[in-house]
Amino acid sequence: MRWLTLYARSRQVPASLAAVLVCTLAAWPLAQGATPGDPRVHTLLLTTAVAAATTGLSGQDLALDRTAAIRWAPRRAAHVLLIGALAGAVLLALLTTVDGPVPTGQVVRNSAGTTGVAALAATVWGGRSAWTLPLGWCAVALFVPSTGGAAEQVATWMLQPSGTAAATWTALLLAAVGGPAYALAGPRR
Repeated sequence: MRWLTLYARSRQVPASLAAVLVCTLAAWPLAQGATPGDPRVHTLLLTTAVAAATTGLSGQDLALDRTAAIRWAPRRAAHVLLIGALAGAVLLALLTTVDGPVPTGQVVRNSAGTTGVAALAATVWGGRSAWTLPLGWCAVALFVPSTGGAAEQVATWMLQPSGTAAATWTALLLAAVGGPAYALAGPRR
């Protein structure tokens, strides 16, 4: 159990949890003023929660992490899964109090995909920049014009209803690539 406490401290988990709480409370007025079921607000809330939670995807000293005598892959995988579960749970709790019935399938899909994008960003650019790709994709998705084509559904997978096949496959692909890449390779130096 001591290793879990040390891991949480080295990965700034308490600070990440506080940041998720602050981001959620800051976004609360957006959720209350929006049209019920508006996917843009759901996407923005989820993306900010994931971005806030990814601050700990790299430790203080990457060289020390790489020379440690422990297996990092299971810990990294659990960390990514915890970020996705936490962000999804926070969004579901917030939306249940504001919107009523929540599209749970869409929240699960977006939580997995957004966390996969963040893990991929941590692998490619480093843990400190893990928040950039999810927020960047969210910004692009919010402003892509609606054409109804497959390319638009892939680009705006975060905003699509839960039954959209292109959005589901995009999120699954991002989760299946990002999570294992981060778990096996770790954050970039």
